[in-house]
Amino acid sequence: MLSARPSDSQPAAHDLVYRALRSRIMHGEIAPGQALTLRGIGKEFDVSMTPAREAVRRLVAEGALFLSSSGRVSTPELTNDRIEELAALRALLEVELSSRALPRAHMALIDRLQSINMTVAEMVTKRDAVGYIRSNLEFHRTLYLRAQAPAMLAIVETVWLQLGPTMRALYGRLRRTEPPHYHKLIIAALKAGDEPGLRLAVRSDVTQGLRMLVS
Repeated sequence: MLSARPSDSQPAAHDLVYRALRSRIMHGEIAPGQALTLRGIGKEFDVSMTPAREAVRRLVAEGALFLSSSGRVSTPELTNDRIEELAALRALLEVELSSRALPRAHMALIDRLQSINMTVAEMVTKRDAVGYIRSNLEFHRTLYLRAQAPAMLAIVETVWLQLGPTMRALYGRLRRTEPPHYHKLIIAALKAGDEPGLRLAVRSDVTQGLRMLVS
């Protein structure tokens, strides 16, 4: 638990609250449209209102939380147009990151991706939606880190953050019984050094499910 301390510890306290909430939102632990209160956040993390307010302010700036004109704070409920926009961003940025990663895709990376994909499959078997989203994003992040393009990856993570609650809703609609088919195609393309195949597999993987939400 975080404890409220003198003012010199407040920046550290707000950062810990921010990171914890950010992780929950990104991995779909909080439903779309769910309200959050500064009092509730402060009580849960055992901090004063100041670090709770600062953490919420940062998450609102990133689009992870929505602040209404009345001051109500909640996770966003995305419109179809917004989902399509974020899916298009994923298609553009994640395809580019995968292309940049390809020349640096050694066997250790491929082995790591296969291992993560086994965890994805395990989460599907357990019907663990949050575990599935977490391991699925780890699969993509592990690949994109090889691109050595931190600014681009930071933007992608902001997109994931905005989509987190919606991805949880999507998981319930998909009713998956096996890991994403396109993960296997991504791994196969990496092994073969097939850039067109890799770009197609990544684009299909990051947009296919989101299209279901706007159909």
